[in-house]
Amino acid sequence: MSGEASRRNVGKDGERLAVSFLEHQGYTILERNYTFNHGEIDIVAREKDELVFVEVKMRRNPQFGSPEESVTPTKQELLRRTAEGYVHEKKLENCSCRFDVVAIRDENGVKTFVHYKNAF
Repeated sequence: MSGEASRRNVGKDGERLAVSFLEHQGYTILERNYTFNHGEIDIVAREKDELVFVEVKMRRNPQFGSPEESVTPTKQELLRRTAEGYVHEKKLENCSCRFDVVAIRDENGVKTFVHYKNAF
């Protein structure tokens, strides 16, 4: 399997795990892999009365840093613009929104979740 295909599989695994994790926390999943222009939001969910845009990062090798370190200011800005597109498209302009990050570490088959609410 190529490096790109392997990264895609890790990403899809992470998103699947994050959906399950969030549902167990009481979130309602509205969409997965929402795209707008050149951006993508991994998970759009609702927690109570709040719309939550979730970025999922999973790492199997700590050599490349923690998962959350890869949510750079540039990535955050792209997520903001994509979320604005979602809000506009769905006509949710008066809705309370936030950005969360779900970081998943998978070391030797042991998965650890860290959920950063209102991450940026």
